[in-house]
Amino acid sequence: MDDKLIKIAYLYEDLMNTYGDSGDVKILKFLLKKEGYDTQVDNISLGDEFDTDDYDFVFFGGGQDFEQTVVAKDLPRHKETLEKYINDKNPMLCICGGYQLLGDYYKTNSGVTIKGLGILPLHTIFKSDKRMIGDTRYMTEWGEVKAFENHSGQTYFDDTDKLHPFGEMIEGYGNNPQDKVEGLRYRNLIGSYSHGPLLKNINVANAIIKQILERHEKRLAK
Repeated sequence: MDDKLIKIAYLYEDLMNTYGDSGDVKILKFLLKKEGYDTQVDNISLGDEFDTDDYDFVFFGGGQDFEQTVVAKDLPRHKETLEKYINDKNPMLCICGGYQLLGDYYKTNSGVTIKGLGILPLHTIFKSDKRMIGDTRYMTEWGEVKAFENHSGQTYFDDTDKLHPFGEMIEGYGNNPQDKVEGLRYRNLIGSYSHGPLLKNINVANAIIKQILERHEKRLAK
């Protein structure tokens, strides 16, 4: 293994890249380069084989309803490897649709229920009459975050002992209009509705870089 090569798995890069979410990966590559590391980004798309043991970081962006439905049919093949990776406290960032698909289900505008991976006890309800769009600000354990949200899906935690919010809202909607929180933290997984991209907030990007390098050292030691 090249000790200066960081490997990132980008889940369905060709389908789940709404609102420039790939910018998060580009920012990580830039910061890792400053630390002296090269970065290999692999697009894990429809039908591809995937083993999280081969990677230092997993990224899962957002997509439109149609693309998300297509991805939802292919994604269950990867449940076992993703669940182990997440529960072993390895770093992962999921934005919007990627965040939703790790939950139990999401219900579309037409009332169709689409199953998620069921790794996280949460669900999402799409409400077309309540689109949550605009600038957003919230406070995290790493300081304030400024971003942009644009979603009709309202996400709710089904186990608040297991899941914790990524941030407390200052401005904007976040997960839903009622709970006043944004995203989730579970072990070293972050789920978020923040576009813009999220990692333009260097406080968050640097925290994830630290997690990536810790994961890399763990992989090297195997």
